[in-house]
Amino acid sequence: MPTYTVTVANLSLSLQQKSQIADAITTAHNAQTGAPRFFAQVLFFSTEEGDHFVGGCVNKAPQIYVHGLVRQGRSNDVKQALMSQMLEEIARIAGLTVEDIWIYLQDIPATQMIEFGRFLPAPGDEAEWEREMTPEKRSRLPK
Repeated sequence: MPTYTVTVANLSLSLQQKSQIADAITTAHNAQTGAPRFFAQVLFFSTEEGDHFVGGCVNKAPQIYVHGLVRQGRSNDVKQALMSQMLEEIARIAGLTVEDIWIYLQDIPATQMIEFGRFLPAPGDEAEWEREMTPEKRSRLPK
């Protein structure tokens, strides 16, 4: 399951904006990787005034940072398309320029990730992995 941590500095996002950004990240991940939508989770954090520094100086400009932990095995083209799609949508939703959005993707081998009690499948093997879930767990997953 890709985990995207969105950190907001010097900016307050409404619940609607957070929901839209979470949906944009989920949509981009699904569209670019083919992984099921329920795989993507998005967490939001905000910095307090004076907690964000750039070049050793307090930053006062609004910025959004997205750190994505994703399964290893996708091409650079796929990852760059994923980041580009997220970038445009997040900037639009937040009302910022693309220069105010920073995105990092970090690959993790599927063999080093456990979710839903099992090691994750290799990219492309999600359907079989999902079928092995208990019916109760599958019924609670977002569609």
